[in-house]
Amino acid sequence: MHKIPVTVITGFLGAGKTTLVRHLLQNNENRRIAVLVNEFGEVGIDGELLKDCQICEDDNNPNENIIELNNGCLCCTVQEEFYPTMQQLLERRDSLDCMLIETSGLALPKPLVQAFRWPDIRNSATVDGVVTVVDCQALAFGTLVGDLDALEAQRKADPNLEHETPIEELFEDQLACADLVLLTKTDLVNATELNKIKAWLSQELRPGVKVVSCHQGQINPDILLGFNAAVEDNLETRPSHHDHEAEHDHDDDINSVQITLEQAYDPKTLVKTLTKLVQENEIYRIKGFVYVPNKPMRLVLQGVGDRFDSFYDRLWRENETKQTRLVFIGKALNQQTIEQLMNSSR
Repeated sequence: MHKIPVTVITGFLGAGKTTLVRHLLQNNENRRIAVLVNEFGEVGIDGELLKDCQICEDDNNPNENIIELNNGCLCCTVQEEFYPTMQQLLERRDSLDCMLIETSGLALPKPLVQAFRWPDIRNSATVDGVVTVVDCQALAFGTLVGDLDALEAQRKADPNLEHETPIEELFEDQLACADLVLLTKTDLVNATELNKIKAWLSQELRPGVKVVSCHQGQINPDILLGFNAAVEDNLETRPSHHDHEAEHDHDDDINSVQITLEQAYDPKTLVKTLTKLVQENEIYRIKGFVYVPNKPMRLVLQGVGDRFDSFYDRLWRENETKQTRLVFIGKALNQQTIEQLMNSSR
């Protein structure tokens, strides 16, 4: 039987990986796609966003094709989580055309790709290509990532993370392994800045690796799929700073808080409340779903630092409980304090 082509999508927290995968699923051109998403937090917000794509609504078994690996940084849990999950997926490879792996913002691509050299996987799947998603606005500001505090919080909260590396080296590793770089948030910089960033990236990449602008994840699937790179066979040409990392201690004060509330919220009022929470607490990331009064659709809300974005993703289902569900990621967060402020903001 043929090998299943696997596309690895990497990039920092908030760069737009989930938005990209969601658009790809909605425009799959009849491809049968399985997705592994390296989720962070107790509620699978990213996984549910993907499961609610049009492709999944038409699928009889969406939960079988969108799989969340939420026990920490994927490149550090390859043997414990990724390997058995891949074995299960490959048992039904005749019903799949390809796979996508969306890594966490901390994952190093190379250790993950190396797993495709293991005999049980090598005979059935191949890494078709590695796509690195890069935040253009962050590069313009000289920060590499849109919210460094959020990325550091994610790093410290992951008990399985075995590499604690400078952000610059992590970024270099993601670029070094790429077959394609997608540049997001290009509409937030001017033409001069965009050209400078593209020129700089081209110097950092291997010969032949292209940089493509991408707005809101909207890109032709044919650009993302079909590299035929067999990445696992030429890792030597993709150098990494972190092939041999020692284990480090982690900050136990970093945590995630999940809240589920039955009441509806006006989006503008809610953002004011969340902005106050961010100002008064060490909150690095907020993501979830909001029940908006007199609206038939569910609102998706995402916050990085003090910046908030939202969009309506789908209608509430007939038998679905309308709720507001949010995950807060930060330092020493108190569940009761957050719930009290949320309840007082109705």
